[in-house]
Amino acid sequence: MVRGRRRSLLWGAMVAAVALAALGLYWFQPWKLWQNETVDEALPTAAPGSASWPGAADPDPGPDPSPASGPRTLAQGTLISHEHSTTGTAKLIRLADGSLTLRLEDLDTSNGPDLRVWLTDAPVKEGVAGWRVFDDGRYISLGKLKGNKGDQNYPLPPGTDPSAFTSVTIWCDRFDVSFGAAGLTA
Repeated sequence: MVRGRRRSLLWGAMVAAVALAALGLYWFQPWKLWQNETVDEALPTAAPGSASWPGAADPDPGPDPSPASGPRTLAQGTLISHEHSTTGTAKLIRLADGSLTLRLEDLDTSNGPDLRVWLTDAPVKEGVAGWRVFDDGRYISLGKLKGNKGDQNYPLPPGTDPSAFTSVTIWCDRFDVSFGAAGLTA
């Protein structure tokens, strides 16, 4: 009787350990640390689907945008490392059609679970002090990070006031931590 009970407990413990290990693997996705996804997008000439945004309010349309004027960098900053080593440049660009795009150039960071690109109003702080500040204030999620390396574009929603946001972060939504961030200056 004791022997059968021990065997049942042992099997139960093994099943629980396997279930916990599977859950841990799913949650942390450690294999992504060794997987790189490179994206090399050209700077767009107009926002995708911008023709479907008639009458979208832009608080600062600037000079009459025309195809001849081309893209204009409104603000930019250098990415610094937070939770993971991160380098590259973030640029807030007004395209010839007046739409806004956030462009990440020469991005190099770690891959991870549920990474997002956020435009925020939080100050960029170096070191551990800057890891968790970006969800404390106002932010706009521009979508999932397309790749952890390369050049990529993220259109801003129509009507976004670019002057209301002062930084960009590569945000891990799963663990509420910044992989890296850049302050934006004109």
